Amino acid sequence: MELITILLAVAGVAVGFGGSQAISRKRNINASEAAEKELKKAQKEAEKELEKAREEAKQVSEEAKKDEANRRKEIKDIEQRLITREDNLDKKLDDLDTRTEKLRKSEADVEELKDAIREIRTKQEEKLEKIAKLTKKDATEKLLQMTERDVKEDVKGLINKLQGEAKDLAEEKAAAIIVSAMERMASEVTAERTVSSVKLEDEDMKGRIIGKEGRNIQALQRATGVDIMVDETPGMIILSSFDPVRREVARIALEMLLKDGRVHPGRIEEVVEKAQKQVQKEVMRAGEDAAREVGIIGIPKEVLQLLGELKYRTSYGQNVLKHSTEMAHMAGIIAEELGADVKITKYSALVHDLGKALTHKMEGKHHHISAEMLRKYGAPEEVAHAAEAHHDDIEATTLEAMIIRVVDAISASRPGARNISAENFVERMKDLENVANGFEGIEKSYAISAGREVRVFVRPGDIDDLAAIKLARDIATKIESTMQYPGTIKVNVIRETRATEYAK
Repeated sequence: MELITILLAVAGVAVGFGGSQAISRKRNINASEAAEKELKKAQKEAEKELEKAREEAKQVSEEAKKDEANRRKEIKDIEQRLITREDNLDKKLDDLDTRTEKLRKSEADVEELKDAIREIRTKQEEKLEKIAKLTKKDATEKLLQMTERDVKEDVKGLINKLQGEAKDLAEEKAAAIIVSAMERMASEVTAERTVSSVKLEDEDMKGRIIGKEGRNIQALQRATGVDIMVDETPGMIILSSFDPVRREVARIALEMLLKDGRVHPGRIEEVVEKAQKQVQKEVMRAGEDAAREVGIIGIPKEVLQLLGELKYRTSYGQNVLKHSTEMAHMAGIIAEELGADVKITKYSALVHDLGKALTHKMEGKHHHISAEMLRKYGAPEEVAHAAEAHHDDIEATTLEAMIIRVVDAISASRPGARNISAENFVERMKDLENVANGFEGIEKSYAISAGREVRVFVRPGDIDDLAAIKLARDIATKIESTMQYPGTIKVNVIRETRATEYAK
């Protein structure tokens, strides 16, 4: 039984193995057939792609051949054009060489002609010199002399005519500008005076001011530096000092003491200190108000201080600060008309008399002190120069400086600006004429322009031109040394020669 079972098992295994082998063969056959089909299919597709690639390569090759042919054609055309240009250049060079050769020949011919002309000219000059008995140099000088003699008078007349016309036009224009400025600056003409006296309401206060054995008045004089005169004028206390600021401090302090009634050395020192502070504030306020009024900003504080002190200074009765502000307004108007720097001109006019606040402290003329202070405190150099040059001892080199001179004369000489009486005015005019008449050779003299000019007519037979110049200087020097006057005085010496004939 077991054997049969084993045999059956072996038979089954054999049958199964055979079946599996048959199945495997069948599968291998099918796979081979499928692979062959796929291979054939792939070969066909590869052949198609290869054919397509060959077509594309063929097209690219044809296009490259066409491009190469076009480029070769273009290169050939360029080479042909270059050859043509080269031929043209060669022809032009040949033409230039030909022309150059012709020019050389022409230059040689011209030089030969020049030499021939020079030779002919030399021969002609020699013949002319023999005929005229003059050398070329002598003939030239003689011709120039004749021409100069003929033309000189005509040129002189033309120059005089043009100068006269220019002078007339300039005077008319200047007069119009000055009149316009004066009309626009119509201000009051009464001159302001600095107060130098204090009125006593009660005569009993006089004794208090003097104090026991005069110690109160002595303390007040020491504290203020002002001479106080009580008994000079009834009902008045007179204050005397060269320093107007000190005089103002003394006036305010004295008024405060009279109002308070307590007068003793301790109180005097306290009141004087308060008065000094008050005056200092007034001085700075006056300087700032003046600068603000004329529209100038950036003025150094030290300059404003000196400017404010001019409020207490007068020149021939004219308040110097008002004179300066009036000048600044007029200077601005004229500067605008003439095209000058309006700010510099106004600034210069405002501070031109700054030195008058220091003339009692420093030596020198006030305009030199003004320039020194302006330069010291950093004002512009143009301003310092214009302030220094507003009198004639310094030459005015800028238009602004000339304007300051003009407006200074306008402001100072207008009617009522300075309190000079009619008697004093007439006397000063006569003194001017007498000074001029004191010299020899004078025919007559006239003081004009409110005493700012003296015209002197001389006898032409006694005084020549050089002597007239010297006479003007001598008269000016004598006026400076013998007379007192504001501003400047122009000395104009006139020498006139006339020749008269009658045609019959």
